[in-house]
Amino acid sequence: MAKKSLPLSKVYSLLESGPTVLVTTARNGRSNIMAMSWHMMIDFEPPLVGCVISDQNYSYSLLKATKECVINIPTLEIAEQTVGCGNTTGAKTDKFATFGLTASPAKQVRAPLIEECYANLECRVVDTKMVNKYGMFVVEVVKAWIAPSVKKPETLHHIGKENFMVAGKHIKLKSKMK
Repeated sequence: MAKKSLPLSKVYSLLESGPTVLVTTARNGRSNIMAMSWHMMIDFEPPLVGCVISDQNYSYSLLKATKECVINIPTLEIAEQTVGCGNTTGAKTDKFATFGLTASPAKQVRAPLIEECYANLECRVVDTKMVNKYGMFVVEVVKAWIAPSVKKPETLHHIGKENFMVAGKHIKLKSKMK
């Protein structure tokens, strides 16, 4: 197949693998929501996740101070609220009220769950070695929740600017190797 040159600034759109998530943090009685698409699984058990959060984001200082958060996984049903959370600063806005999202108490951390998300991962920061240079926090999932009523979640995957892909089609592939 014929190929053409791709600008290096577009490379991440080819590798963006995980769903866009909503990260909640809380400090001094105030909760915040941040949309994040730069994350990756690092280990299975305990589940470790690498989360890249810019020091320009309000959530960065909250996570750095409290060392806990919730990774909430939204579906297509709340796509507009998800994008809104990503385009608004929590320093000046109560995103729960503005975007009509419901905060529910977590069991292991002070940051709230987002009720409208089909899955919620309560997390504690376990490694900050790459925070200052790359903004990458390594968090351990200490409690996980999932809505069993959502059988095939359609998750949002950010591929640059206002562009997203929707995942949700499930297929099984068996290896032909013996």
